[in-house]
Amino acid sequence: MRFPFYSLKTGILTHLAFLIISAMLLINVVMIKFSEKDLIQAKIDAGRLLLHVLEKKVEYSIIHMNKNLTNLDSAPIFRKEIGQLLQKGHFSEALIVNKEGVKVLSTGSWGQAEKEALSMSREAVATRKGAFDFYGSTWGIIWLAHERVNVTAPIFAQGRITGAATICAHLGPVYEVLRKSEKIILIYIFLNTIVLVLFGIYLLSRTVVKPIYALLQITDEFKDGEPFPQLAEQPGNEIGQLFRSLNMMLKRLEENKKELKSHIASLEKANEEIKKAQNEIIRSEKLASVGRLATGVAHEIGNPIGIILGYLDLIKKDGLTQEEKSDFLNRIESEIIRINDIIRQLLDFSRLTSGEQKETSVHKLILDLMDMLKPQRIMAGLHVQTVLEAAKDTVCTDPDQLRQVFLNIVMNAADAMERDESPDDINTKVLTIESLVKDDSMELKFTDTGSGIPEQELGHMFDPFYTTKEPGKGTGLGLSVCYRILEGLGGTIRAESTVGKGTTIIIRLPLCQTKDA
Repeated sequence: MRFPFYSLKTGILTHLAFLIISAMLLINVVMIKFSEKDLIQAKIDAGRLLLHVLEKKVEYSIIHMNKNLTNLDSAPIFRKEIGQLLQKGHFSEALIVNKEGVKVLSTGSWGQAEKEALSMSREAVATRKGAFDFYGSTWGIIWLAHERVNVTAPIFAQGRITGAATICAHLGPVYEVLRKSEKIILIYIFLNTIVLVLFGIYLLSRTVVKPIYALLQITDEFKDGEPFPQLAEQPGNEIGQLFRSLNMMLKRLEENKKELKSHIASLEKANEEIKKAQNEIIRSEKLASVGRLATGVAHEIGNPIGIILGYLDLIKKDGLTQEEKSDFLNRIESEIIRINDIIRQLLDFSRLTSGEQKETSVHKLILDLMDMLKPQRIMAGLHVQTVLEAAKDTVCTDPDQLRQVFLNIVMNAADAMERDESPDDINTKVLTIESLVKDDSMELKFTDTGSGIPEQELGHMFDPFYTTKEPGKGTGLGLSVCYRILEGLGGTIRAESTVGKGTTIIIRLPLCQTKDA
């Protein structure tokens, strides 16, 4: 939608009218100034001509009427003739001095200007040259201007100087003529502005606005995937270049879009492959953990099987009472249940995870895990201390993945303490598991009493394939898998260690936000 007051045509119209009016007004000011100068100069020239006539009249009076300048003021006819002469020349005052600079005639209302006129006349007598000067100020056409102009010239009779005359004209009538002309000029400026603006709008609309509106309509109606339409008339100026550049830009955008889609598809495929590889790594590490568990469990399963076989041999013999047979069968059933629990725990741990997050009790998960690990050979001689003091232990997570994280950490701690075992510290293998709540998260600490890890190696603990175990004893993926799993669950994992004192693995998990919270 295009708003008329803010459209391109309105903007061009406004700016064009402003420029034309400004230009014409500036031209008008210059013309007025030149006209004013010419009219004043014409007035000065008329004054010089009038003084020349006055000079001839004085010379005639002196030669033919035997008069001199000293008694002109008492000649009413001469004064009347001077007044008529001034009136025809549009001058209002006159002042005549003799060759000694004494005023001999003054007509009109000089006022304060008479002193200046007298001074100019005396200077004309002294220099024998004419001059002109301005006096006072009044409002002209646009700004303040001169109020009067005084014109002076020496008076010669028979080639000898006899005095000087100064006449004065008011410039108000000149300004009045210019003001009347100014009104007509302003009307012409207004009419010319209308004509030029309309003509300029027509030309600009045809050469600029119309192509831009056509281009705007094309871009508004353009749909993705369609070929870019062509203008009916493509101008050869910058508008046409803009259209061609826009067309080329859209073609490049379409090509870039196809290339981007191809890159996105390849990235999605690569991302799927990375996820599959990551799942395979987690799966392989899980199976490796299961293999290590199975080694210890085999011994635990072997003992119940030996007991079951012994009871079966006893049942096959004669001479047993029904009560004894029933007791042996109950013992056999108890051992079989024991074997079934061990196998079920292994199967639960080794199965593929669903990835579904649900509310899980971390304390229960740790206690169940420790029950499963208790019969393992690697846990022999290891004392586990559980200080589970967290008031809230419910997190929203995948319990199978979290169980794998805890298992990797516990088995790494057990391996570290087993490698550091000596006859003198056989009773110092302690694994402490602590829990507490910090802000909206649950923090778990797994602290062992191993030999610790040097500070320069601490930053590489969660790197893939990093291990301190002997070759063939580990993949180096356990803690890296833990890091990836916890990152996906919204948690964090870090390590603190002191050489000779042990290592602490610290885990933070966000607590479930219940409705009461």
